[in-house]
Amino acid sequence: MPIHDWTRVPSGLFHHFHQDWSIEIARELNRGRLPSGFYALVEQRVDGPEPDVIAVQTKIPGTAKPGGNSSILEPPNTRLSQRIPTDAERYARRGNLISVRHPLGDVVAIIEIVSPGNKDSRHALRSFVEKAAAFLRAGVHLLVVDLFPPSDRDPQGIHKAIFGEFTDQPFAPPADKPLTLVSYQAAADIIAHIEPLAVGDEMPDMPLFLTPEEHILTPLGSTYRATWEMCPEPIRELVQATS
Repeated sequence: MPIHDWTRVPSGLFHHFHQDWSIEIARELNRGRLPSGFYALVEQRVDGPEPDVIAVQTKIPGTAKPGGNSSILEPPNTRLSQRIPTDAERYARRGNLISVRHPLGDVVAIIEIVSPGNKDSRHALRSFVEKAAAFLRAGVHLLVVDLFPPSDRDPQGIHKAIFGEFTDQPFAPPADKPLTLVSYQAAADIIAHIEPLAVGDEMPDMPLFLTPEEHILTPLGSTYRATWEMCPEPIRELVQATS
């Protein structure tokens, strides 16, 4: 399904779609998309930002680890990628490890859908970026979905804001693709797999890493469509307005 222009509606209306989409993604992940021993929860509090969806591996003896039919070893097929090969950052992560846990198991991955409120102020954006970076330093993989174009507070987009916590490598989204999907692989080096998009583009599925080597494909496309179809008609009319 083509991506809609969510800047047409107030943030409170996007919040409704945001919440429903998060639940739909978690449900789809739990319908056998995750390997045995992993499951997804919505808005579970962890020691960091409150994520939309978290993927958890339970510590039950005998549960399967990623591998086999459910996870993928091949590199993700995104348009762009960036790597941080700095030894200093690698050692800093090892020396100052943040333990991010859930009472039923270790948090291994997080999905964040960016809301307008995450860019409402410099403080809000700074808080989002710092906590995202903290997860990556802790070895927690991260998938960020930003359906809003760069603002004055993130003029080069959300990925540059997050990656700027680790490196001064340049990055700017293509002028005709201002929206961003980015999957962060928290391996020995942090690798960002980036998919620049625009309103009207098809929503692609994105990799979600469960280990430093293996990932699954997050069904963003099908869940976006399912959420849109259940979205109240007045909201859909606003989003699709031509004037």
